[in-house]
Amino acid sequence: MYSRKSLLTIIATCLFGVNSIAQDFDDAPKPYGALPTKRQLAWHETEMYCLIHFTPTTFQDKEWGYGDADPAIFNPKKFSAEQIVAAAKAGGFKGIISVAKHHDGFALWPTKTAAYNISESPWRAGKGDMVKEFQLAAQKLGMKFGVYCSPWDRNNPAYGTPEYVSIYRNQLKELYSNYGELFMSWHDGANGGDGYYGGKKEKRKVDQSTYYDWMNTWKITRAMQPNANIFSDIGLDVRWVGNEKGVASETSWSTITLVGKEGKAPMPGYMDDSNLGTGTRNGESWIPTECDVPLRPGWFYHASQDDQVKTPAMLFDLYCKSVGRGGAFDLGLSPNTDGLLHENDVKVLKEFGALLKKVFDKNLIKGARLKASNVRNANDQHYGPQRLTDEDRYSYWATDDDVHQADLEIELLKPQTFNIIRLRENIKLGQRIDSVLVDKWKDGAWVRAANATSIGANRIIRMPESISTSKLRLKVYAPVSIALSDVGLFAEPRALKGPEHGERKGLEKANWASESSAAEKAFDNDDQTFFLTDKNAIVIDLGSKQNISAFGYLPRQDGKSIGTVEKYEYYVSDNGKDWRLAVTGEFSNVKANPILQYTALVEKVTGRYVKLLAKQSVFDNDKPAFSIAELEVYGRESKK
Repeated sequence: MYSRKSLLTIIATCLFGVNSIAQDFDDAPKPYGALPTKRQLAWHETEMYCLIHFTPTTFQDKEWGYGDADPAIFNPKKFSAEQIVAAAKAGGFKGIISVAKHHDGFALWPTKTAAYNISESPWRAGKGDMVKEFQLAAQKLGMKFGVYCSPWDRNNPAYGTPEYVSIYRNQLKELYSNYGELFMSWHDGANGGDGYYGGKKEKRKVDQSTYYDWMNTWKITRAMQPNANIFSDIGLDVRWVGNEKGVASETSWSTITLVGKEGKAPMPGYMDDSNLGTGTRNGESWIPTECDVPLRPGWFYHASQDDQVKTPAMLFDLYCKSVGRGGAFDLGLSPNTDGLLHENDVKVLKEFGALLKKVFDKNLIKGARLKASNVRNANDQHYGPQRLTDEDRYSYWATDDDVHQADLEIELLKPQTFNIIRLRENIKLGQRIDSVLVDKWKDGAWVRAANATSIGANRIIRMPESISTSKLRLKVYAPVSIALSDVGLFAEPRALKGPEHGERKGLEKANWASESSAAEKAFDNDDQTFFLTDKNAIVIDLGSKQNISAFGYLPRQDGKSIGTVEKYEYYVSDNGKDWRLAVTGEFSNVKANPILQYTALVEKVTGRYVKLLAKQSVFDNDKPAFSIAELEVYGRESKK
């Protein structure tokens, strides 16, 4: 049995040290709870970075490669790392992470550990190193650089054996040795399953709680790249937010208490993940959230998604719900088969970067008079409210040790109109504040305008409607003395909340029918309902014969995955009895990213009846299950 102090925290502290930083003054408030390390502080200050997916999978038009792609297909003749990194920088991002090896096992550097790597491709005549080119482009443009090396390898014949763990560690050592200082070492939670495995073409399972021996694997990171933050679903430095929507919980603590499954120590892929999004108030470890989301619906490039790039307004909303909730914003970029970002992606990134500057370069609190109900040590100037507007995220207004609730009045130079309030704590002293109430001055009285719970490194309170006022009052609550470091007021453009990107329109469903009334939830045009059955298929009568160019499968959207289809076959029929296979494949990453799974047909088909067959789905306690929120069928002229 493990004590409440998790084994992970004990080992991490013993092996790696806490390396925490508090303030310099002798009379500063005592640190509270778990504290960030120096490397984590640098990560918090980075705020936004990009994760770049580019492997033979791109050339296969898939989301996850099976590990069987011929390296000869990987030949991006116009590849420019600088074009990709420059687009990220234009978007306001401060770092990039190269997916040096994804689940397909293809290494983008000439590794000595496995034959399946970029030297086997025709790109750069087999002499190329794409990881190096990304690193040099980042260095040239002043961007931080990190690497992602997937622990799962669907190509390597040794995967699932102890030999592969040594191979994987040697891959990390190569990446840690030859690509400069890294700000992140990124590790995915996907482990084991179907793969090529050197031609075996079988399913291999591993014990995620022990197979990679993460504590000893991550010792390599600490020894060779001490400034690299380790990310995984429960990485030692940064945790996954629990979804691939780029959104943290409204209340999101940077501290968390980790709990393993079945009495075992918590390990990536083998833990209670119910509090990944929220964290734990007064949790044992400082492990803040990374909010990852692709710029397009998928992580890899698909020409069919060229018109589905997120808009600047959508990215701004994600920024407010990731960085603005104490975490970081990790945006997925996907070069096309030329080795470049599509012009739509480049345009959106540039516009998003300009939008961020427009909003946050003008702080409307400038010149305001600030008055606090309590200042530490009888109004010591080191801790006065003037520290809230000096643009130093670690200078701070502090209260006396016995003052856990205090008011801050802000009198503006003139009435201002705004809808964003940004707050920061001095996290070198821990995450101290429980909640904040915001009042505005209106008609000679204080009126409630907004509120928030967790603050941490950054909190953006984004009000749905702008307010106009000459005075604000913050009422701040904490279990210890307050250490608030920043207050800002900002206005977003009125035109920001515009239309989102275009969505494909499927066939009308008014005349559709199925075998039961319950199955009608699969085509009721309501994303929040779903059909769940212990059968492995659904058959739908489209009402008349249709020309079909693509199908769409939307998984259940209630946060659960039972019955979610992972491998599929679509069939069509003219009479509902004689079926013709239209397409078969895999909905890769569908559990973590349950978006609409769009499947285009190479050869168009016709039919009145459509069958979706689940060849593999997420079972309910090993009992067969099939679920679907919505089925879409697209005609031949269906993109818009």
